[in-house]
Amino acid sequence: MRIARFSHDDVPQYAFVQYDEAEEKDYLVALDGYPLGGSRVNPTGERYALDADGIRLLAPIIPSKIYGLAKNYEAHAQFMHEAGHSEIAHAPEDMMIFMKPSTSVIGPDDPIVMPGASHDMNYEPEVAVVIGRIAKNVPVERAMDYVLGFTCTNDVTLRDLQKLDPMWTRAKGFDTACPLGPWIQTELNWRDARISFSLNGEDVPEASGTTANLIHSIPEQIAAISSYATLLPGDVILTGTPHASGSLKPGDEAVVHVEGIGSLRNVVVQG
Repeated sequence: MRIARFSHDDVPQYAFVQYDEAEEKDYLVALDGYPLGGSRVNPTGERYALDADGIRLLAPIIPSKIYGLAKNYEAHAQFMHEAGHSEIAHAPEDMMIFMKPSTSVIGPDDPIVMPGASHDMNYEPEVAVVIGRIAKNVPVERAMDYVLGFTCTNDVTLRDLQKLDPMWTRAKGFDTACPLGPWIQTELNWRDARISFSLNGEDVPEASGTTANLIHSIPEQIAAISSYATLLPGDVILTGTPHASGSLKPGDEAVVHVEGIGSLRNVVVQG
């Protein structure tokens, strides 16, 4: 099942995304409420084509908090060292966890705004996990019971500010630093989801990978984070980027694709 958040004539609401085989296109089936935290929702009877006038997909969720995993693939840890972004050549044994504010979230086709204080913006395509119910001290073996679904994300990072600020708050927490979308996919082969990235219409194979190579699995991430912080419905975990990252500049079109979910497109503009 796919859950989307959209606006119709500037009024935001949730919907199920359903494929119409006869028309060979996706439709939004509007819902009467917020489909998280166990809330009961029902179709309103309204249905809109994704490409209809006045319809715009929004970020599928505005989380209370966003956690991210750094260097959660060995290939990415090695890349960061070889690119001069890290003195350590391998991924650390313990999880490296950071946070992004909810104000960093944008949706499909929203612009990524490059702050004037930075001259080195990078893309990081990833799978994001959306929490479905309150999670505290969750054991690894039950962690997936707390997941609503998955979406695409681009963990946009300002490398120059990342070097200046070891807390990474400015580098990863600026406005528009967390594109999410296009929707929440509730069913995904999360153990082996293929991630790919294209820049200006060209595939970037060195940025691709699969969640099969995660150092800390998705259940392990949920268990670890929930051991010290309560995860609320709608909270998001960015699971890590699989390999290389690269530069983004104003005018660039960045597209993250996750097999089984879809594609998330954003264009960079100068702030």
